[in-house]
Amino acid sequence: MTSSTGSVSDTIRRATFGDQLRRHAARIPNKPAVIATDSPLHERRVLTYGQLNEQVNRLANSLAAQGVGLGDVVATMGRNCPESMIAFWAAAKLGAAVTGVNYTFTAREIHYQLSHSEAKAIVCEDAFVAKIEALEEPLPNLRVKVVNDAYADTAPANWLRLSKLIADGSATEPVVDVDEMTLGIIPYTSGTEALPKAVAIPQRNYFVSMIPSYTTGIGLVEQDTWYYTLPFHTIAGMGMQICLITLGNTIVLPFAVDAVKALKSLVDEKVTVVGQTPTFYLQMIQAPGFAEADLSNLRRAITYGGTMPRAMFEGMKSAAPNIEWVTLWSQSELTQTPTIGRFKSLDDVPNQDPAWIGRPTAQLEVRVVDADDNDAPEGELICRSPGVMRGYYKNPEKTAEVFRNGWLHTGDNVRMDSEGNIFFMDRQKDMIKSGGMNVSSVEVERVLYQHPSILEVAVVGLADEYWSQVVTAFAVARPGQTIDPEEVRNFCREQLAAYKVPKVVNVVEALPKDTQGKILKRELRVKAS
Repeated sequence: MTSSTGSVSDTIRRATFGDQLRRHAARIPNKPAVIATDSPLHERRVLTYGQLNEQVNRLANSLAAQGVGLGDVVATMGRNCPESMIAFWAAAKLGAAVTGVNYTFTAREIHYQLSHSEAKAIVCEDAFVAKIEALEEPLPNLRVKVVNDAYADTAPANWLRLSKLIADGSATEPVVDVDEMTLGIIPYTSGTEALPKAVAIPQRNYFVSMIPSYTTGIGLVEQDTWYYTLPFHTIAGMGMQICLITLGNTIVLPFAVDAVKALKSLVDEKVTVVGQTPTFYLQMIQAPGFAEADLSNLRRAITYGGTMPRAMFEGMKSAAPNIEWVTLWSQSELTQTPTIGRFKSLDDVPNQDPAWIGRPTAQLEVRVVDADDNDAPEGELICRSPGVMRGYYKNPEKTAEVFRNGWLHTGDNVRMDSEGNIFFMDRQKDMIKSGGMNVSSVEVERVLYQHPSILEVAVVGLADEYWSQVVTAFAVARPGQTIDPEEVRNFCREQLAAYKVPKVVNVVEALPKDTQGKILKRELRVKAS
């Protein structure tokens, strides 16, 4: 009997990203893989699994001819569009890891990521090529520059055109010795420290951990159609499209997030699942025509990245009374392997506590520990899972800090009840130290979200000579409402200990957010300092 070596010739049992796309192209070639909406050139554009696989192969073979191959890193930069997905899957078939660069980054941030990742190639949307061209520091590893010219063609002549690479490339399957342990993606953390950390994730992690955990935890089926607003430069954006394409789902992909257009797409495309931050749902509820919209096909609504405002549930219930909500928690370091909780309304949440982030999925083992790593009902969440990252890319010191005693230390504080329900308290770095007491910013936010005049809120600790940090709130009013800061503080006094009550309530028109809609507390701290 011939032994398995894991070589390219041993495809009989191999499981890689590219293998799964190839299988779908043979099995469901005419099923829409991507429905792109509201782009500068197309109101609606469909790419089937057969078409997606062919274009991926053509690009992969053209990139290979340019010297891109196994073990390299390919950077992508641009807004969500089919070409970004084609670039991702082409790199995967070549065994090149993908790192997504945030197109809103400054020159310093862009250069750091391209330099640190040692990216050999970049596929960049035409609108952002000037940012790459303006980089003053050299990037000796960046040898292949490709412009996504789908919407414009203004890049310098030394940039290769994506459309030509796809048109000229062979449609045959690339022959590359990719296996499950090949590095798949290198997402960079949000950079709350001096420099963002790069998370090294093998392709294997998705097949043995992330995908089965989401399938069973959320209840996904092959027939699902997703409204997909997760930016491709984040692990959520890269990771969920890996999951959905692997499952054979249809992805409805808007070019940009717009509440009115989102509502129309949910209705027209009969979307069954949507996942976004609370900010997205709050904006959609306020969109014209929401009250009359038919969202009867919507069966799952996922919320993450913040608290769960009651206004979000009350508003969505009117248009989609049968949806099941999903709350979840995870980290890049876990390849998104999550805790998940499903509920119809806040009344179904354990103890009606909006801090609930569910229970561990089958692929996740958890403990809650105190500062001495002893089991405790309240403390830091630590994890073991087949989804744990290989480590921080080129950073063994940081890896050793979080890999301790056989567990991944998450830096998130939680509490867990006797039934295994987990309730999120705060990121350790977001805990506020005020007058010698620890204050959870998230706990204060949950109280503030109950105030009838508040639409959105964020709580941070600002430096203070006497208190060390002052509990400070930034609040946005609901439409037609006004916020009285002192009345809000009195409201908090009824539900919070005195030391937790915000000493300052700032009324603002909007809160700073990233491209996923997550509130950027670090910007609030900088602006208020």
